Amino acid sequence: MKRLLILSLLSVLGLQHAQAQSPKKTTSGNPIFEGWYADPEATIFGKQYWVYPTYSDKYEKQVHFDAFSSSDLITWKKHDNVLDSSNVKWAKRAMWAPAIVAKGGKYYLFFGANDIQNDQAVGGIGIAVADKPEGPFKDYLGKPLIDKFYNGAQPIDQFVFKDKDGQYYIIYGGWGHCNIAKLKDDFTAIVPFADGTMFRSITPNGYVEGPVMFIRNGKYYFMWSEGGWTGPDYRVAYAIADNIAGPFKRIGTVLKQDAAVATGAGHHSVIKVPGKNEYYIVYHRRPLTETDGNHRVTCIDKMIFDAKGLIKPVKITNTGVTARKLK
Repeated sequence: MKRLLILSLLSVLGLQHAQAQSPKKTTSGNPIFEGWYADPEATIFGKQYWVYPTYSDKYEKQVHFDAFSSSDLITWKKHDNVLDSSNVKWAKRAMWAPAIVAKGGKYYLFFGANDIQNDQAVGGIGIAVADKPEGPFKDYLGKPLIDKFYNGAQPIDQFVFKDKDGQYYIIYGGWGHCNIAKLKDDFTAIVPFADGTMFRSITPNGYVEGPVMFIRNGKYYFMWSEGGWTGPDYRVAYAIADNIAGPFKRIGTVLKQDAAVATGAGHHSVIKVPGKNEYYIVYHRRPLTETDGNHRVTCIDKMIFDAKGLIKPVKITNTGVTARKLK
């Protein structure tokens, strides 16, 4: 008995020593959290980073969203099932690419659903609302906000953008077409531009899907994904313009696969650290050994600008980024 007690004590002490000696995590690593997730929408609420991705699986299984939060970009907490189709009666499959906005004490989660192929199908871009970033979210309108093809754009891959004057816009579109539209102040409808048009095409050369927009030094940076989402040519490109409507002329590629790291890098979002000239690109990619098109993971790397304001090509990594707490 005494010998067993001694062995047990030595085992406990050995475990504690091993835990004390284990190195502290100094980078996020890529992917930043476990599981197959794509089309990440990254943002900041208060002192927390948040990521809302697509659950990457067969269309019939894409009927919910999880979210992830972090205080330092290193350790991520999973928030299960922040929205699912039980709270959106018209959504049956292919719930994709969420975009989120905080406004008036509420959190509005925009999403695509059902992968509609024509104007007669039920689906398109919807909105869910919650009192907290982690939900639970519930259907806001009881129907899609956009459920038709305008200017050839499939109603998916929405991005919500707040302009300098406080006006919110929705920028969206698949099938190689991108639209911009003005949102009503309470997000219940699309409202016309001054000339009466409802949807304007801002499609740049090479555009396929996944639009993102931000302002830096007074300029409008417009980014998008190109190529086939399951193929080696999937990538992110960008343009710069003086106003929100462009015209946006393609400048170059920002993000692409690296045969030594991962394939299919694309469909991204951008985080800017408040008050700092620090940017991160959050995107999905496919592990080198993976052949299933649905198997994608969410990653993060730094995004850097040169002296002229052009975006330097991002080198995708396995290490990710170092800790960055918000003040």
